[in-house]
Amino acid sequence: MIRMWLAGLLRRRRGRLLGVAAGVAMAVALLAALGGFLGATRATMTAQSVHGVVVDWQVQAASGADARQVLDTVQHTPGTRAALPVGYASASGLSATAGGTSQTTGPGTVLGVPSGYRTTFPGEIRVLAGRGDGVLLAQQTAANLHAAPGDTVAVGRTGLPPLKVRVDGVVDLPQADSLFQKVGAPPQAQPTAPPDNVVLLPQARWQAAFGPLAKVRPDLVHDQIHVRRSHALPHDPAVAYTAATGSAHHTDLRLAGTGVTGDNLGAVLDAARSDALYAQMLFLFLGVPGAVLAGALTAAVAGAGAARRRREQSLLRTRGASTGRLLALAAVEAAVVAVVGGAVGLGAAALLGRTAFGTVGTFTTGWALAALAVGAVIAGGTVLLPARRDIKAATVVAGRAAVERRRVPRAAWWVLAAGLLAGALVVFRITSRTNYALILAPEGTPTLSVDYWAFAGPALLWTGGALLAWLLVDLVLRRGRPVLARLLRPATGALSGTVAASLSRQRGTVLRAVVLLALAIAFAASTAVFNSTYHQQAGVDAVLTNGADVTVSESAGSTTGSADAARVAALPGVRSVEPLQHRFAYVGPDLQDLYGVRPSTVVGAGRLQDAYFSGGTARQLTDRLQRQPDGILVSAETANDFQLQPGDHIRLRLQDNRTHQLRPVAFRFVGVVKEFPTAPKDSFLVANSSYVARATGSGAVGTLLVDTGGAGQRAVARHVRSILGPTAHVTDLLSARTVTGSSLTAVDLGGLTRVELGFALVIGAAAGGLVLALGLTERRRTLALASVLGARGRQLSGFVWSEAGLVAVAGAAGGVILGWSLSEVLVKVLSGVFDPPPEALSVPWGYLGALAAAVAAALALAAWTAVRHARRPPLTELREL
Repeated sequence: MIRMWLAGLLRRRRGRLLGVAAGVAMAVALLAALGGFLGATRATMTAQSVHGVVVDWQVQAASGADARQVLDTVQHTPGTRAALPVGYASASGLSATAGGTSQTTGPGTVLGVPSGYRTTFPGEIRVLAGRGDGVLLAQQTAANLHAAPGDTVAVGRTGLPPLKVRVDGVVDLPQADSLFQKVGAPPQAQPTAPPDNVVLLPQARWQAAFGPLAKVRPDLVHDQIHVRRSHALPHDPAVAYTAATGSAHHTDLRLAGTGVTGDNLGAVLDAARSDALYAQMLFLFLGVPGAVLAGALTAAVAGAGAARRRREQSLLRTRGASTGRLLALAAVEAAVVAVVGGAVGLGAAALLGRTAFGTVGTFTTGWALAALAVGAVIAGGTVLLPARRDIKAATVVAGRAAVERRRVPRAAWWVLAAGLLAGALVVFRITSRTNYALILAPEGTPTLSVDYWAFAGPALLWTGGALLAWLLVDLVLRRGRPVLARLLRPATGALSGTVAASLSRQRGTVLRAVVLLALAIAFAASTAVFNSTYHQQAGVDAVLTNGADVTVSESAGSTTGSADAARVAALPGVRSVEPLQHRFAYVGPDLQDLYGVRPSTVVGAGRLQDAYFSGGTARQLTDRLQRQPDGILVSAETANDFQLQPGDHIRLRLQDNRTHQLRPVAFRFVGVVKEFPTAPKDSFLVANSSYVARATGSGAVGTLLVDTGGAGQRAVARHVRSILGPTAHVTDLLSARTVTGSSLTAVDLGGLTRVELGFALVIGAAAGGLVLALGLTERRRTLALASVLGARGRQLSGFVWSEAGLVAVAGAAGGVILGWSLSEVLVKVLSGVFDPPPEALSVPWGYLGALAAAVAAALALAAWTAVRHARRPPLTELREL
């Protein structure tokens, strides 16, 4: 009997089976494909994080320990690829005579660098002028001393005669923050900035010069072992972090107090693991609703034939079929749906994984099994459970009823809907607070904390919105029949009352179609808006980090001026050049970056957004700065740490270019700036460039922001390098997009966007067209009987198009409102993904237009198919039914 039943289903109900299997396939494919995205994203984050680390470990030998023994221990640690000793010594001061003038600086650091260091750790030392070996000066130091290759510099040694050296080259130290870290100290105890004055000596010469100092002042001299480790790490940043830090701790154990490990590799993985958890949150917030919606669509497709299934069950029961036999038949149908849908879904996911995410993005066995399990649950829940419920609850007579009686929703349902939406609003208000964090990742701790209550906001909004849409449409169909009849009269003529009564009496199909269409549109719209906002902020983050299309950075003590800006402005492809002064200023004991700007032009040149400022818009605060020549904008952290109030007088210490000594300069606090192009994220200052130039005796420019109109950035960058030489550090926006820190916005969501929006488009079209088509199929008997009773073709067409129009209007209205609300909630809850937070949502009108066209086309196709059947001879239709 089971074989006969299955053959009959395939022969007579093939379309419905394929529809249910298609819903299962969508859910399986979406989950498996997003699982591939999650794996690819984690692997990308790990690779990007470790790629930027030059020195993986800095092992500092303890005072009095044998550095050679520490080196031997580190070299024989599993995973070590290379290890070289580097000496650190404190200099009491530096002096030089060049161009007939003598320059003197404050304390500095002298490094003893072994031969082969630049080859072993490429990227740690960048040669700007002269040779790359011998005695080297850091760029800032060379600027402070006005020294160049060939000049002589005196290095002060506490208690010993100065060491005189001849400069062989000038270098940049891109990794200075980690190079001069305080190994073993907590983050809050680290230096606020690397030393201004740095000299690099060959190791043998450094040993000869500072070996005697180490005997009398061991506190001024220490040794480090710089280590390059194997980067063969797990793809998951959290697992890679655990492995990396475990190796570092194991090394500390082997050193037994003779050294301590500074784990640069673990530090970057520590930051990446929280970003990886945000990627997982993206999967949950954006992927799971799609899978649930696919399951609901499957249930609607299966439910569209519920009345027919009950009649068939009643017929089988009258012929002696037992409850067990009926359940077995339903189980066979569910199994066929699960197998077909699962196989098709996995095939689609594999194809999507390779085309959208690359070979590394293909789903694993675990994701495949999980997606298949979800598909099986959907098949069982939409086919087997309804069949069991009907068998247990319905009598044979009730199962043969042609028209289902619908219950009127109780008042409690309205209260529940209001409660769900109120709960969503409360969660939204909580997540909108300042300093709210979905993920807490205390630096250095092995575990991350997720605020899972944040999931309640979108979940409550989804559920409450769907329930409210159901109740409102049900209310309109029950109580609004007279109004509905008048609205339908132009399309249905004299049958308008009958059509309104039929829609009210058999409103179950209309309700399913409207709610599913609203949810599908809301899913597509919220996903599209979130992805569009994400890409917008990825671009903003790149601009904020790089500064402009092309950015030229000079040393803070450089003499770059208007002449260089004019030379860059004359290059082909350059629209404008905005000069920024970059200095350092002491705020109390803290050394911070100071940017001198032209308030009248910096807003447009720097693409400053209102979200970058507090207490006013970007234009308002820069206008305030322009009206107050000695005005200064400080970062939020500085304003909070020093308890500053608008109008407060601030005395900063800046280096006077004429005396090369620090001098106090008075400023007036006029506002707070939270973000600024090329500035660090924590503490910095923004002031009038003209006032800074007068106070320091120098109008030298540290940064040039070059606007190319968004085109030809790399070509312009090459031209700038050719005219300014190697001392200028030139970066372009396209390169900055791929190396924007370890932020999640550095991950390309192009593949995820295509997959999610493609699924959303399909689900939207299916929710509108397929569910309506199946509902109209159930009305074929009604249309055929109306034709027998004398209804004309135009009236029958009006019947069909009226239902399609009602579904389209009600579903679109509910979807737009719910989609807008979900977009706001998602962006607020996942605010940690955006750096900086968006000033406004980015609406992808093109995609939303395509979604509207797809839904309209699906509805029109379903209605047109139903009209064709309605115009067929009624006896033919009744005979087929």
